[in-house]
Amino acid sequence: MSHNINIELHRLLRIALLTALILPTSGCDYLKNLDLSSPEAKNSLVESEQLQLDADKALENQNFQKAITLYEELQARFPFGDHAAQTQLNLAYAQYKNDDFEAAIASSDRFIKTNPTNASVDYAYYLKGLVNYNQDTGYIARFLPTDASQRDPINSREAFAIFSELIRRFPNSAYAPDAKQRIIALRNKLASYEINIAHYYLRRKAYIAAANRASAVIKNYQKTTAIPHALKIMQEAYEHLGIDDLAKDAERVYQKNYPNGPPPVYQNTGIIHTIWDFIGLEK
Repeated sequence: MSHNINIELHRLLRIALLTALILPTSGCDYLKNLDLSSPEAKNSLVESEQLQLDADKALENQNFQKAITLYEELQARFPFGDHAAQTQLNLAYAQYKNDDFEAAIASSDRFIKTNPTNASVDYAYYLKGLVNYNQDTGYIARFLPTDASQRDPINSREAFAIFSELIRRFPNSAYAPDAKQRIIALRNKLASYEINIAHYYLRRKAYIAAANRASAVIKNYQKTTAIPHALKIMQEAYEHLGIDDLAKDAERVYQKNYPNGPPPVYQNTGIIHTIWDFIGLEK
């Protein structure tokens, strides 16, 4: 993602969090049933508004743990307040920024289930996808990064499914363009994971398994950077198996489409991968 895209994304996130505060929600029914002239009702409204302001201020100041505590208190004490829906979204966002990934996903799911027609439901899908997309960038990964394509991409698969659903259900959403770009990156990452497995089979001389895995990459991940690497794996595997016609087919397709060599396969190699190479864990 470019710097400009990140700036625009940040702007969209801020808009979703701040402007949706003015959108009507089902919580209005709660206020309609209150006797606003009673001292208890007035005090309740004042406390609710003050707690909302304090929580929003904490979120704006990036004090995410404090924001989480205040939003959770707001939900517990005023579950049917005017801003109940937006409180759920703000809580999910604060949990995401605080690296409380499971909690952020649960809060996003809760919003989607209880507010299916809310104007910000597309953002809830986007946030849920974003949480899964960034699962590998927690504290340890930030300071000791590994090659993400070598880990089981369960979160990447989930992010791919969520972003795809977002685009299908809300094609005109402000978050759809960014979701499409992330899907492209995810397809490359998932394809690279399969390539790593195919290479593993090659090293173990499991040539049939290697060829089948590479073939699946070509079938399921077209137009990714993994395709030429899959062709080379197929060529090598078939040569070892003595299936010369298939080996030559793979070589011919490779030479026709990649005469200057393959593009680099998706990877995010860091210090941990270097350590693994040094002590032989990858051999």
